Order: sequence, then C-alpha cells, then structure tokens
Amino acid sequence: MNWRIKALFSTISSTLLPRQTLADHHQIRTLVRVRLKWVKNRSLDHIIETQTDLKAAFLLKDAIARSSTGHVTSKSIAAWQKLLGLTIPTLRFIRRYPTLFEEFPHPKFPSLPCFRLTNYGSMLHKQEQLVSQSLESDTVDRLSRVLMMTRDQMAPLQSLHPLQWDLGLPDDFDQTLVKKYPDRFRVVKGSNGLNCLKLLQWRSELAVSELQKGNERAELNSVGEEFRKFRRGQTALAFPMSFPRGYGAQKKVKAWMEEFQKLPYVSPYEDSRGIDPNSNLMEKRVVGVLHEFLSLTLYKKTKRNYLRNLRAELNLPHKFTRIFTRYPGIFYLSLKCKTTTVALREGYRRGKVVDLNALGRHREKFYYVMRTGLIHRNKGLDLLPQLDDLANEGKEELEEEEESEEEEEVSEEEEVEMSDRCYEGVDLESEVGSDED
Repeated sequence: MNWRIKALFSTISSTLLPRQTLADHHQIRTLVRVRLKWVKNRSLDHIIETQTDLKAAFLLKDAIARSSTGHVTSKSIAAWQKLLGLTIPTLRFIRRYPTLFEEFPHPKFPSLPCFRLTNYGSMLHKQEQLVSQSLESDTVDRLSRVLMMTRDQMAPLQSLHPLQWDLGLPDDFDQTLVKKYPDRFRVVKGSNGLNCLKLLQWRSELAVSELQKGNERAELNSVGEEFRKFRRGQTALAFPMSFPRGYGAQKKVKAWMEEFQKLPYVSPYEDSRGIDPNSNLMEKRVVGVLHEFLSLTLYKKTKRNYLRNLRAELNLPHKFTRIFTRYPGIFYLSLKCKTTTVALREGYRRGKVVDLNALGRHREKFYYVMRTGLIHRNKGLDLLPQLDDLANEGKEELEEEEESEEEEEVSEEEEVEMSDRCYEGVDLESEVGSDED
C-alpha cells in the first residue's frame, strides 16, 4: 500500500507542483572531472614579461614626477626591487633606459648617483596625463563595474591600489575621483576596520557583462543565433574557448566543455548568495566573474594574488584559483617574472591585446622609447629621432619583429602541445603551484 501512495504522490508532484528554478536544478555536481597538464604559451609569456618591465618603468617615472626635488637617489630606490616586480636590481634596471631616466651626481654627495626624467620622459608623462583625462568617464565606469560585482558594492582600498595599473586608474584615484564624483563614490570604514571605496549609485546600463555585449554584437551582425535563443530563455551563453593544440580533440574534454557550456549563465552583476557554493552553477558563476574582471583590465590580465585579495568581496570560494587550471581554454596561467599571472585567452590575438584603448596605446609608445634607449644607451641620445616620428616609425618595426617571433614561437609551442604527455593523467595544479602559495 505504501508504494502505491508514494507512486501517486510522485505523479501528482510532477504534474501539479511548480518547476524547479535553474539554481535548484543545478545544486549538484555532475560535470566530468578532467585533469590536464599545463602547456606553456611563449607568446603570452613574452607579453607578460614585457609588461612587467613597462610597469616598473612607469612606477619609477611616477615616483620621480611626485618627488619634490624632481629626482630620486640610487640609495632610495635600491630597496624597491620587489615592489616593482623586478628580477634584477633596481639600479641596474633604471640604467638600462637612458631615454627616460637621466643619471647625474648628487649636488652635495658626488658619489651618490641620482636620476631624473629626460625631456622624452617628461613629455610622455604629460601626454599620459592628457590621455587619462580624456578617458576619465570610461575609467569611472570601469571602477564602478568592479564595485558592482562585489557583494556590498564596496572593496578595501588596500586591495584596489595594486590594481591601478591593470585597471588604468589614476595614481590618486581614491582622492581625485571621490572628490570629483561624490555622487558615485565614497570612502567608508568596512566591518573589518579597513578604509573601503563604496559605490553609491547603481547604474543598470553598466550591469551588462562583456560576454553578453560580445553576443549582442554578434546578434547585430546576424550571426548571433545562440544569443537570440538565450534572450528567449532557450539556451545558455557560452564562453569563447581557445584550447592548446590537441586538447579540443579529446572526447572526454569535449564532452566536459559541452556540459559546462549548457549550464545557465549567471551574470557577475547578479546577487549569487542564494547559489549553493558546491554546485556546478556556482562554478560557472565563478568562471563568469573572473572572465568579466579580466575583461575590465586594460591588458586582459592581472596577478593571481590581486584577485585573491578580493575573494570575499567577489563571493568566490576559498580555492577559486583552481578554476584557472581547470579551464585552460578560457584562462592562461603564466609563471614569468617569479610570480603567477592569469590572462584571458580571448583578449589576445596574434601576440597583441584585442581592443586596446588610448591609454594602452600610449603605453606602447612609452615602451618603444624604453626599447630605443636600451639599444642606443652606449651611442648617445643624438642618434634618436624626434619623439613622434620615433613612435610612429617604430611601431611598424616592432610589429614586423613580433610577427616573425610569433611564427617561431607557434612552431615551438605546437611541438610541445602535440606530445602525449600534455593530455590527461597529470595534475595541472602541480605544474603551476598550489592554491595556497
């Protein structure tokens, strides 16, 4: 008798009770577990290495520009090596680039080397300020979107400051932007006693992820059938994936990715506190948050530790960085320069950043002046052309050199990736370090 009652109740439940929500439907883990070996990408590693030197030069430039004396001493910058992220002594680094930094003896202590900006360095610094001012509205929106992804629309300033370079924020954003936009931002005390930047104004037009925007553009170009289905609630948005050669052909990996892509897409701007942290849905939500955060950065990359600093604010699980190694078709982990950097694969094409804004293009100009200084440091500055001609002519030269380097790197990378050892059976996390390092 009992079994008949249970069967009747089951039939009634399936026909009369409301359907489960998407969140309830995916509160279990069913995704196939695949373990992949890390494959080195020489092109992305080269970009990250270049960016490390560029960032260090910018930080030195800003320190000199802020100095009341207009220069820094070799003694004062000696301890900055770790702060600048350099793998060589700071004094050796700054002497590499005489087109930006001019060395001269201290007025009172002739044996103490000092450094100030050259005319080129001063011009580039002024140009950077003008470019930053022209992009201020875009910068404010980018910062707003970062805060909109957080749990309480606020984040500690000590976690945001390391991200200034990656997000293109001005050096004193916590003062200038707060003062200029009092209706958007305010510095408040967090529950942990830390000073936090809080967003005061939620703007719905900004709460659209880059993944959604990309699919909208595809729809306008009449190739976005999947996005049209998504808007009708018939399917889920899929993340663009670019696997190392050989991975995508594996049946197990392909089945895993297809299963993952079919999960509902949770916008990083939606409240996720009602989702089971151990569910597949939360895993896809975490991928979406990390994808969106990296999309907001100028170079579609940042250091892994910078993301760890915002883990609680972004409502990410404790070991969320395993996502980077679990989805190598979306993310790439680089171990260059004695640190771990995570990059968004779709943000790069043929060794260059896709959709670089005006500030990023100005930084490319700055890098070319650095590189020219390295070449001509023993030949005198008279060999250098004018700054504008140097940047314009040098850009074409750099592109030709990078294309030839990419062809060599691709051939080397393919040889490694086609090896059977790059497939299953190896724990990727052991290749790039544990989640707790």
